[in-house]
Amino acid sequence: MQGTIDGFSYGLVTPLVAYFMACLGGALGLRCTTRSMLVSHSWRPGWLALGSAAIGSGIWTMHFVAMMGFTVRGTPIHYDKAMTFASLAVAIVMVGVGIFIVGYKGARGTALFTGGTITGLGIASMHYLGMASMSLDGKLEYNTVTVGISVAIAMGAATAALWAAGQVRGFLWSVGASLVMGLAVSGMHYTGMAALSVHLHGTAEPATGESPAALLAPMLIGPLAFLLLAGVVVMFDPLMVMGKPTVAPVEHKPGIPAHTHVRHSAQRLRFRPRRTVEHRGSRTPQNR
Repeated sequence: MQGTIDGFSYGLVTPLVAYFMACLGGALGLRCTTRSMLVSHSWRPGWLALGSAAIGSGIWTMHFVAMMGFTVRGTPIHYDKAMTFASLAVAIVMVGVGIFIVGYKGARGTALFTGGTITGLGIASMHYLGMASMSLDGKLEYNTVTVGISVAIAMGAATAALWAAGQVRGFLWSVGASLVMGLAVSGMHYTGMAALSVHLHGTAEPATGESPAALLAPMLIGPLAFLLLAGVVVMFDPLMVMGKPTVAPVEHKPGIPAHTHVRHSAQRLRFRPRRTVEHRGSRTPQNR
């Protein structure tokens, strides 16, 4: 028996909150990635790790906030707790691999393509692993073509977001990029949900696992507290907000000896005519 799926049982509340969470995680993660490109190599891994955790937590929270509005008529839905949080780990690790590639190799060419691909696959893996954590009296089936489209959306969104992070521009630039990234991640989620169909078994066996209400507290409190902490770090770091590189004075320092050399050369040129005049004056009596 085919189950009736409703992905908006709370109306627009869950999609809007989910979109906000995706934008928040994306904004913090992109600013941390940008900050990593403005500091010395010793600080870079810390900023990249913070950015990876922010983006991973944002998209994971976005997914499960959206899933709170997902229902299947005729069967309760439960979640396996271990697999649910395993999807969070997958998101952070795979997003981290992509961000570290871009952070050390630059947001261009092969590095950007590789980092964006891995990050996009991490977003898609988190989504479908989170879907696999659902337990209900039925079987989940997916349309292969629609699943492929959702993965392509995730990869394209991740690549565009990492490119924006590598531009090292102002705060408004990253805000715009995070809004686009949030829209793409949400679009990927609901595209993947459109590929889903549920075939109900019709048995009386209860589903096993944690209920959505039992997962709500750890799902929201933990990642939200982390995103709040990351937001505080961003707000109190003026270089992250303004996007001005701290290494700029170092890059200009090699030019100082060059200017000094030019000044010495000018002084030599200024004194040479005097020496010539003096020599000519001393030789004149001898020639006479």
